[in-house]
Amino acid sequence: MSERRPGLDGDTVVGTETRTRRKLEKPKQYKVLLHNDDYTTMEFVVLVLMNIFHRSETDAVQIMLHVHKSGIGVAGVYTYDVAETRVVQVEALAREHEFPLRCTLEEA
Repeated sequence: MSERRPGLDGDTVVGTETRTRRKLEKPKQYKVLLHNDDYTTMEFVVLVLMNIFHRSETDAVQIMLHVHKSGIGVAGVYTYDVAETRVVQVEALAREHEFPLRCTLEEA
C-alpha cells in the first residue's frame, strides 16, 4: 500500500507499507474407500469406478481386483466435499441396483 504526502521541500514523498502475506494452506485430502462384500458383482464395482470416479477400464479393473483381494481399496483422493459427494453417489447407485456395496471416506 502506498501513501503520497508532501515532503519538506515541496516534492512528493512516497511511503511504502509492508504487509505480511498469509500463506494459504492446502485443503485436507480424503480417501474414498470401497469395501468388498460377497454380493456386489465385480462388473458393478468396475462400472462404479468408471462412472463415478472417472477411471479408465484398465484402472477400474485393477482397483476392483485390489478391493476383492484385500477387502478394501482406494477409489480416489479428494477434498472433503468432493469425497463426500462421491460416497453418496456410490451408495445411491448401489441401492438402485440392490447391491450392499459400502463406500466410506477417511482422512488421507
